[in-house]
Amino acid sequence: MIINSINKIENTERDVAWGNGQSRRLLLASDNMGYSLTDTIIDEGTASLLEYRNHLEACYCIEGEGEVIDQTTGETHRIVPGTMYALDKHEKHILKADKTMRLVCVFNPPLKGQEAHKLGGADSSAY
Repeated sequence: MIINSINKIENTERDVAWGNGQSRRLLLASDNMGYSLTDTIIDEGTASLLEYRNHLEACYCIEGEGEVIDQTTGETHRIVPGTMYALDKHEKHILKADKTMRLVCVFNPPLKGQEAHKLGGADSSAY
């Protein structure tokens, strides 16, 4: 059995500044669950151009609000508490936070631990 909490993770190697916020990695590849689980904060007023070329990701919003914009279709989807979105085709997308958002995220294959985005360039950040 694996038991983890945000209080145990804060200020450890599992508390990662991912680019426009903080990602607390509750489960990682080393936990041998076949997926990773994060509690992720997206800073208010940020917009992140992202693309997961090697992972599938599902996110469930528990706080804040913003939007996810599919860069292939141009579709914009509002994200508020209770909204889930899944990137099932490795979609290039912009994640915007109008108010600080908190997402519970699942990655498959699992994250190893220190993955972070390099934001601000013309292309999407990926890992």
